[in-house]
Amino acid sequence: MAITFIRTLIIFVTISIAMRLMGKRQLGELEPSELVVAVLVSDITSHPLENNGNPLLYGLIPIFTLLCCEILISGFAVKSIKFRKFMYGTPNTIIEKGVIDQAEMKKNRFTVDELMEELRKKGYMDISTVKHAILETDGSLSIIPYASESPVTPRQMELKIQDTEYPVVIISDGRILENNLRVIGRDKNWLKKQLSLRGMKDASKVYIMASDREDNIYIAQKENAK
Repeated sequence: MAITFIRTLIIFVTISIAMRLMGKRQLGELEPSELVVAVLVSDITSHPLENNGNPLLYGLIPIFTLLCCEILISGFAVKSIKFRKFMYGTPNTIIEKGVIDQAEMKKNRFTVDELMEELRKKGYMDISTVKHAILETDGSLSIIPYASESPVTPRQMELKIQDTEYPVVIISDGRILENNLRVIGRDKNWLKKQLSLRGMKDASKVYIMASDREDNIYIAQKENAK
């Protein structure tokens, strides 16, 4: 039992490190080579877990081999445009000036139902309002509407809008995130003062607190602390 637990833990840590080295992507955004690596790793690691008689290295060595292959492929793809096109393909225009390119749809095996679903997700119900729709290499659809269908921006209305800072979480479930405090140029003394102004003695009763550099603060108290 202990051996199985240890083997499982080692493989789990190894796979986690391998996936982390491959970079941050959602499953739907994996490139073909990355998806192949993920599938092979899941299959390879199942054998050492099912049979303790198989040496653990039989599972670890293929993982590192696949990881090295993926890193090499990614490196070549960065340096060579031709290799990148060969491995990952190129974006394809599915809609051009409100007209569906049926040849590109067929070439990419992209159905009308899938197209309409992606358009609805982006808030477009009428194909004629779309100037360009581009099928990206990761399978997502980028949409460029006609100017008349685009939301009006403050710049177009000649309005002067002040830029805002993005907020960062500085307390999460009662724990102070000191690194994030430094990001907004604040310290614990400032934090203690802000909590005191809101009738809180310490961070332990705070579920979440976020702030930006301009001290725009959002705070939510733990339900059991109210």
